[in-house]
Amino acid sequence: MPARILAVDDEPGMLKLLAMIIREKTPHTVETTNNPVEAVQIVRRGDIDLVIADLKMPGLDGSELLEAIRAFSEIPVIIITAYGTEEAAAETREKGVFDFILKPFRKEQIVLGIERALAWSALQRENRALKQQREPPPG
Repeated sequence: MPARILAVDDEPGMLKLLAMIIREKTPHTVETTNNPVEAVQIVRRGDIDLVIADLKMPGLDGSELLEAIRAFSEIPVIIITAYGTEEAAAETREKGVFDFILKPFRKEQIVLGIERALAWSALQRENRALKQQREPPPG
């Protein structure tokens, strides 16, 4: 079943590139926004399976966006950036980022990151379902 991916970047050219890669190289659908605050609202709808976000954005950067999403959702988030530092990578890992991809990237890096994140997410859902089945009923 195709996943719904949200791409968030303040650069329109990068959003077009990400949308093109996702549409051409995967079976998934993509929604884009250049507004990270709007991205939080989109994720809150509950129909997004994965977020790909730029690290450096005005208003709410990728790390803050990740933190806002983690307040209510465990969906995987991939951060992309041209300003990759060990500190930034470590900070986002502590906040629960799934992957950290440096720009410029190859199309294959994005596709592989998407497939790995969605496979991980499916395993997490399956694990939760199995745990619920094993728990004795209350009372």
